[in-house]
Amino acid sequence: MDLIALADFNLVARHGGFGRAARAARRPKATLSRRVSELEASLDLRLFERGARMLKLTEEGRALYQRTGALLTELDETVAAIASGGNTPQGRLRISAPLLFSQIAMGKLATGFIARFPEVRLEVTTEDRPVDMVDEGYDLVIRVNPDPDDSLVGRAFLRDRLVVVASPALARPTDGTAVPVVVARSVDQPGEWRMQTLNGEASIAVDPVLSLSSMIMVRDAVRAGAGAGRLPISLVSHDLAAGTLVHWGDIDGPDITLWALYPSRRLLSARVSAFLDYLKSAFPTGAPDELAVFIAK
Repeated sequence: MDLIALADFNLVARHGGFGRAARAARRPKATLSRRVSELEASLDLRLFERGARMLKLTEEGRALYQRTGALLTELDETVAAIASGGNTPQGRLRISAPLLFSQIAMGKLATGFIARFPEVRLEVTTEDRPVDMVDEGYDLVIRVNPDPDDSLVGRAFLRDRLVVVASPALARPTDGTAVPVVVARSVDQPGEWRMQTLNGEASIAVDPVLSLSSMIMVRDAVRAGAGAGRLPISLVSHDLAAGTLVHWGDIDGPDITLWALYPSRRLLSARVSAFLDYLKSAFPTGAPDELAVFIAK
């Protein structure tokens, strides 16, 4: 198989069209079109459905792209590493990270990382949805309590836990009256919150009076006295220490665990390895208080 034609096919598939691929690679559109046509002829397969204004991978084309894209990237990275005389991290590193972690930590992490590795071009996308790492071109994803996935490997680097907090001005009822609460819109909301307190297990009936789309907004509303809230301890530990919020209890359930994941079929590049090591240096034990200190810096 012609590796150059295969690389050109991957270039067009990644950019979604011959014109965009030609502009990105600064190569003639006609050359890319000819190379892909030659590849289709050699395989006796149609890899793209060509319309007047669109280009779409066929089922066979998508399968070829998914199986060869990562291999070609590894080949490029290997050649680049050898040419540079070692495993110095360099080139583009694309990361997908969840919204809350991005808001409170990724800006500082990204700045410190590129200061240490100036030859890396870091791109961070913020999203909570599952992503297809190979199809969407990510080198690393950070996820909260991810579902098992045989195609991904990685490591847990941070732990957190949910606590119930409120403004000191909000009295906790003792007669079973529902408590006004501020909730995160993306989280399932039961009619009561079960938690562990200094006196043992307890529960409170809740009345969601405000629904917001981010934990930062929930924290700010709870600070302002809109109601109680369930929030990560790392996000409110300084408020608890300052007395601007009070701790009602710890939510029953598993800890929040952040994982850094990458495709299991790919060799670990110098860029990804360097970022994993950087996460470890930023959060040596992975405890919630480390994240709280990092946020406050």
